[in-house]
Amino acid sequence: MTETTPRHYEALDRAQRAALAHVTQGISPYALWSAYLDWATHYAMSPGTQMDVAERAVENASQLWLYAAAKMSGQNPQPPFPANGWSSFQEDPAWQVPPLDLMRQWYLGLSHLAVFAAQAPRGMESIDQKRVSFMTRHLMDAMAPWSNPFVNPDIWKKALADGGTSLFRGFQNFLEDRQREASGQPPAGAEAFTVGETLAATPGQVVFRNELMELICYRPATETVHAEPVLLVPAWIMKYYILDLSPENSMVKFLVSRGHSVFMISWRNPTAEDRDLALDDYRTKGVMAALDEITRLLPGRSIHACGYCLGGTILSIAAATMARDGDRRLASLSLLAAQTDFSEAGELMLFVDDSQVAFLEDMMWDQGVLDTKQMAGAFRILRSNELIVSRIIHDYVLGEREKMTDLMAWNADQTRMPYLMHAQYLRGLFLENRLTAGRYAVDGRVIALRDIDAPVFLVGTEKDHIAPWQSVYKFRLFADTEVTFVLTTGGHNAGIVSEPGHNHRSYRIGTAAHDAKYTDPETWSASAEKHEGSWWLAWADWLAAKGSSDKVAPPDMGKLPDLGPAPGRYVFT
Repeated sequence: MTETTPRHYEALDRAQRAALAHVTQGISPYALWSAYLDWATHYAMSPGTQMDVAERAVENASQLWLYAAAKMSGQNPQPPFPANGWSSFQEDPAWQVPPLDLMRQWYLGLSHLAVFAAQAPRGMESIDQKRVSFMTRHLMDAMAPWSNPFVNPDIWKKALADGGTSLFRGFQNFLEDRQREASGQPPAGAEAFTVGETLAATPGQVVFRNELMELICYRPATETVHAEPVLLVPAWIMKYYILDLSPENSMVKFLVSRGHSVFMISWRNPTAEDRDLALDDYRTKGVMAALDEITRLLPGRSIHACGYCLGGTILSIAAATMARDGDRRLASLSLLAAQTDFSEAGELMLFVDDSQVAFLEDMMWDQGVLDTKQMAGAFRILRSNELIVSRIIHDYVLGEREKMTDLMAWNADQTRMPYLMHAQYLRGLFLENRLTAGRYAVDGRVIALRDIDAPVFLVGTEKDHIAPWQSVYKFRLFADTEVTFVLTTGGHNAGIVSEPGHNHRSYRIGTAAHDAKYTDPETWSASAEKHEGSWWLAWADWLAAKGSSDKVAPPDMGKLPDLGPAPGRYVFT
C-alpha cells in the first residue's frame, strides 16, 4: 500500500469539500468550530474564570439597577458602562432617557461581559482566542438595540410619520437589489458612472498587451516632463482605475499634471480557463513585461515604480529579484497600503490557517477561480456592522439609499482570482510568510528585500482593515535603504484616493536613512510630524527629488504603439 491517498480518492475528498464551500461561502466549518471547542474546553477547566464572569454579571446587574433607580428619581448619574468601541448608536435624544437609555446600558454591559468571557480562559490557542473574540463582537453587533426596527426610534418615528411609506420603499429596495444580483447588474446608482467617460477617463493609449495585462501610456499635460517615467502597478483583486477615478480625484491625472510620464498596468480579469496562472506570472508577464516595454519605448531611463495593495506586494518581489540579479532600472519604489510581511496582517489572518487555506484551495480547484461574490463576502464579514447590519437598516428598513460615489461604483466592479495564483499567495505569503522569512524563491533562488537599494516611499492608512498600517510599516525591518513612511487618515481605499483639497485629510511623515536604528510603529506615530492635507503633494515632491533634475520632451504619442485608446479592453472583462 502507498502512504499517500490515491488521486481518485483525493479528488473525491476535494469535490466534497468544494461542494460544502459553496454553502459556507468558502469559510471552513472546522476553523470556526475548533475555535469554539478550544474556548469551551478551557472555559470548562477554569472554575476561577467562571466565578469571575459570574461575579461580573452580578456586578453589572447591580450597577444597571442603581443607574435605573437614579434615572427614575430624576437624577443624572454617570452611565455605568463605557461605549464598546465597535457598535454605534443613532443620535436621537430618546437614547438618552429611559427606557432606551436603560436598554443601551444593558447592551453595553452585556457586550463587555461577553468579550471578557471570550478572552478570559487561559491556555487557548492564540488564533482561537482571537477568532472567538472576533465572532463575539460581531454577534453583539447583531444584537445591538439600534439594529432592532421595533426599538430604534429613528425607524419607528419615521414609519409613523410617513404612514409606513419608508418601510414599503425599503422592501422595494430589497427586491431591486436581489433582482440586480440575480441578473449580474451593478448596484443601484452605479449607472451614473461609466468607465472611459466619467471614470478612467484620463487620455492615453494602450502601448502593449499580452495575455495577462495591458500597458497604458497617458498623454502628457506639460511641455516638458521629468526624465524618469512612473509605472503604476495596481492590485488585480480589483480594477485598476481606483488610481484613475473621476477627473477631480485621479492619481493619474495628478501625476500627469505635475509633469510625469505615467504608465499603468491594467490586468485582465481571469476566467476558469486561467486556473493555472501562477503568482510569478504576475511578476514576469505583468511587472517585468511592463518595465521591459517602458525601457524599449524610453531607452536609458530609470523608472519610478509604484504598487498599490497586492500590486505593491508583487512589485516588491520584482524589485528584490531585480536587485539580486543586478537590474538597476528602478529610480525609486513606492508601496501604497502594500504588505511584505504577513505576521500581523490584521483580521484577515483570523481565517487563514491550514484548514481554511485547504478549504479555499479545494473550492478554487473546483471553480478554477475565486469568484467575486465569495471575495466580497469575506470583506463584508470583516466589517459586518458597517457593510451588512447598517446597510440593512438604512436601505431596507429606513428605505433610504446612500448616494453612489465613484469609489463605491469602482468597488462594485469586481474581479476574480485564478486558482493557482491565489493558492500560492495564501499559502506562501499569508500562511507561511516566506518573503520576510528568507524562504521566498524566484527562479529557484531565494530573494531578500534587504537587497533593494532604491529609495522607498511607504504609505499606510489609519483605518486599514486589509493591510494594517503597522504591518505595512514593518517593511523597514527588512530594508537596507532609505525609507520614507507616510501614515494618512482614511482606510485602505479612501486613504489612498486622497487628492489635494479633499476635506478632513491629514498625514504623518518621516524618513529613515538606510543605516538608521529601527523605531517601532507606535513610537514613530507619536513623534512623526503631522501635516494637514493630501500626502500626494509630499509624494510628488519626493518623486522629483529622487529623480534627476533633467526635464525632457514628453513621449511623442504619435510614435508610440497604439493598440487602442485608454482605458483599453481588459478593464471591461
